[in-house]
Amino acid sequence: MTELLLKIFVKDHKDTKNSSVHSAIGRLAGLIGIACNILLFVCKFIVGIISGSVSVSADALNNLSDAMSSVVTLLGFRMAQQPADEDHPYGHARYEYVAGLILSAFILFVGFELIKSSVSKIIDPVKVEFSLVMIAVLVLSVAVKAWMSIFYKNLGGRIGSVTLEAASADSRNDVLATSAVIIGCIAEYFFDLKIDGYIGLLVAVFIIVSGVKIAKEEISLLLGKQVDEETIDDLKGIILSNNKVLGIHDLLIHDYGPGRCYASVHAEFDAAESLMVCHDIADGIEKMVAEKMNIDLVIHFDPVVLDDEEKNYIEPVIKEIVADINMDMSMHDFRIARKDGEAKLIFDVFVPYDMAMSREDIRKAIAEKLSEKGEYYEMEIRFEGKK
Repeated sequence: MTELLLKIFVKDHKDTKNSSVHSAIGRLAGLIGIACNILLFVCKFIVGIISGSVSVSADALNNLSDAMSSVVTLLGFRMAQQPADEDHPYGHARYEYVAGLILSAFILFVGFELIKSSVSKIIDPVKVEFSLVMIAVLVLSVAVKAWMSIFYKNLGGRIGSVTLEAASADSRNDVLATSAVIIGCIAEYFFDLKIDGYIGLLVAVFIIVSGVKIAKEEISLLLGKQVDEETIDDLKGIILSNNKVLGIHDLLIHDYGPGRCYASVHAEFDAAESLMVCHDIADGIEKMVAEKMNIDLVIHFDPVVLDDEEKNYIEPVIKEIVADINMDMSMHDFRIARKDGEAKLIFDVFVPYDMAMSREDIRKAIAEKLSEKGEYYEMEIRFEGKK
């Protein structure tokens, strides 16, 4: 079904790296969500009013909020397609994340409203009118929501959209919530257990938990969340595939929304290599990354002296000391500056964000361990990572 809908409504739907295809798939998901959720809302609301079931009515309102969320998703994808301008040179793709955040606010509002109505039903329970029509509508809702969850998951995976991934999780939670409503109705009809209000409360909790998870993820993305490890590894692999690149460090990836990734990296080359050769290699790597990963990469050239005996001796010593202090620390951009016969070691140290030691303590520890090995150097250490 997913493939058929894509073929009908999205031109060149397999070219998911294309921003227009990304947007078209997002709009399709939004329209399908609006149609399905409005249909379910109408059916459930009518049945909920007739039966007097607060849990069914609560579930209907949840579908209405999902329809509103789909409208926000649709608008978010459309606004994200606006081209870059003078005020926003990196484009407007983060509107998709903003849409997800608004979606989470809708979900949380509905969840808290449902808590109030459910508590009222627990305090003053009203008999639920059981009918096969009501059960049939709820079973239909479970089936539709299960399909929507798979549909959103499929599309979200194809275009790398956390908003659609969140919509998938929300639909999955709806399957569980509606199933709980069915159980409550059956329990009251066959066993005279008035748990309708409690089931409604459970539905509200599902909604709120879902809203909180979506909000946390979208806020994290808006704040500049690190990209996934697979993307980092793929990018490193392309850069290091050229044997002229001796190593890389200071890799930074900036996410300005789906299809709007920018990166910078320091690449080490033999200092004896021609500057023009290094420039051509860096230029070729940047183009390859753009074509294969749709990432705009800028490479900074770091020259590395390979035939300095003192450097070749002391650099591994410093690397070993840094690793002894913390195996997750790393050292790079090492060089020796010489003046008036005195040598000064200059290098960068990356400090893990969860490391307890301060930068000054790390500096002292490196100096102490170096002196223990009988080596005495002035050091200029530039720290990265944890402040």
